[in-house]
Amino acid sequence: MNPELKWRYNFLNIFFAVAGLVIIFQTVRLQFIPEADILMDENQDYTGIWAEVYPPRGQIYDRHGQLIAGNHTVYELGLDYHQIEDPHAIAVALNGVLGLDYNEIFELASVPLAADNQYRMIAPAVRSEKVAILEDYIADQKEAEAEGQTHLPSLDGLVFQPYLQRSYPEKDLAANVLGFVSSEGIGYFGVEQYYQNILAGSAKKVWYPNNPNLVGDLPEIPPGANLVLTIDREIQNMVEEALIQAVDEYDAKAGTAIIMDPKTGEILALASTPTIDLNQYWRYAEIYPDASTPFNRAISKSFEPGSVFKIFTMAAALDSETVKPSTEFLDEGAFKIGGITIRNWDLAAWGKQDMTGCLQHSLNVCLAWIGEEMGAETFYSYMDAFGFGHFTGVDMAGEATGRLKAPGDDDWWPADLGTNTFGQGISVTPIQIMMAASSIANQGQMSVPHILHSFVDNGNQYYTHPQIAGQPISKKTARQLSEMLATSIEKEASAAMVDGYRIAGKTGTAEIPTPDGYVRSITNASFIGWVPVDDPHFIVYVWLEEPTPIWGSLTAAPLFSKIVDQLVVLTDLPPDHIRDKITTQ
Repeated sequence: MNPELKWRYNFLNIFFAVAGLVIIFQTVRLQFIPEADILMDENQDYTGIWAEVYPPRGQIYDRHGQLIAGNHTVYELGLDYHQIEDPHAIAVALNGVLGLDYNEIFELASVPLAADNQYRMIAPAVRSEKVAILEDYIADQKEAEAEGQTHLPSLDGLVFQPYLQRSYPEKDLAANVLGFVSSEGIGYFGVEQYYQNILAGSAKKVWYPNNPNLVGDLPEIPPGANLVLTIDREIQNMVEEALIQAVDEYDAKAGTAIIMDPKTGEILALASTPTIDLNQYWRYAEIYPDASTPFNRAISKSFEPGSVFKIFTMAAALDSETVKPSTEFLDEGAFKIGGITIRNWDLAAWGKQDMTGCLQHSLNVCLAWIGEEMGAETFYSYMDAFGFGHFTGVDMAGEATGRLKAPGDDDWWPADLGTNTFGQGISVTPIQIMMAASSIANQGQMSVPHILHSFVDNGNQYYTHPQIAGQPISKKTARQLSEMLATSIEKEASAAMVDGYRIAGKTGTAEIPTPDGYVRSITNASFIGWVPVDDPHFIVYVWLEEPTPIWGSLTAAPLFSKIVDQLVVLTDLPPDHIRDKITTQ
């Protein structure tokens, strides 16, 4: 090695060795000098922890800017042991104002100040009006002391730390859409969970001294993004009221209702029972005790849909040219397929029918025959294209997929082709039905349902855009089927009809399977429809579980009519004859 380089290496080694010894010596010396105890005592105030601090959670609005989920200030109440003078007075005050146990508070307030006992949290989320009572007393105490008056019992040592807590000014309105936020700031269910990250924003690490008096101003953290939903507060409120009344009137176990724009997939209202005051989210386990009571039936509850499913079978048959609207079928009251015999809902034979008649009278026998004519491969390929057995992609947490059995599955049998054609032996969710039906109402194009209209972040508003999930049927098929459904409703004089508007839709009454088989006295009653037929603005689906009477025509259809009758008023949709005059001018 070069002698000059060797000398430099040796010098560096000696330098770092001496520097290390000096640091060690100084560290040891500081432990034993007379001033060490004083320095240690002074620095105890500066011990603390690093903690993540989240910004204010983003607020949620309806499509017109009405606040439906915001934040309000609450307080963490604690004891600062540097200032406590009168534990008895503190215990009396907190017992009287907050209802806290006197003995417990007195014991906590009497603990002496120590390095590991400088601050203690007593109560979280104390409401501002309670804090105001305590602060008013403290202000009176200080004023009396300043004026030299009789000394009042001292509440020195009480500390109030404000923070934001989630609040829902409309209480239970759109509860099943929104979900809720726990005391830890975590969103559960609905929009609050699905958009947790952008609502909560980005946390920052902040140093918290143990001495609360040394806590400086927190660094400014950008708030979470605000969300603007597609729902309309007035329509949502109307739908919830109508649904709750129907559940009560028909003594139903539960109910669901959805309104969606079939062209864009925007959900204008979504209601599900039971509901909950989101400000009392801790009652969740009481109201939703198990999986049989999902938080949002519209997206999380799969069930056998019954006769509303016939519109998808008919759509597939028309589109595949298996049948035409004028195709005739002789209904003899029974049809054998896959080793079983299919019968109609009333066990009757309806004679010669065209395809509109099959829908009007909701003939199981006719639809099973159509399924056999179409064949399993064609039928299930269409049902897959409609999205059954798949997630719709709706932007709320907790979506279920249902189940579409198909040839090749271990539990599929040829008889399933017959029963599946009229909605038995298949499980779907209400939101899947809405998405699939949007293809019929939207000239063959199937819209992805969504709840987010836009979000506002750092002063900029970003809009969502409609998404098309596919085109399972042609425009011609969609128009043919819509007209057939409208005609069948008019011929039947259905209770779903609304004065001044043509409705296309279908009733469903589905027996509910039990361990002992299907029970005719327990049903799911439903109705799917869109309005107006020639230019659908809305698609509406209602579902009542186990109503009395059991028939969808007597329960779900009237509920559909009631909702649409109010919907056209709230949205200023002119009756058909007025729209016709406007378009011809």
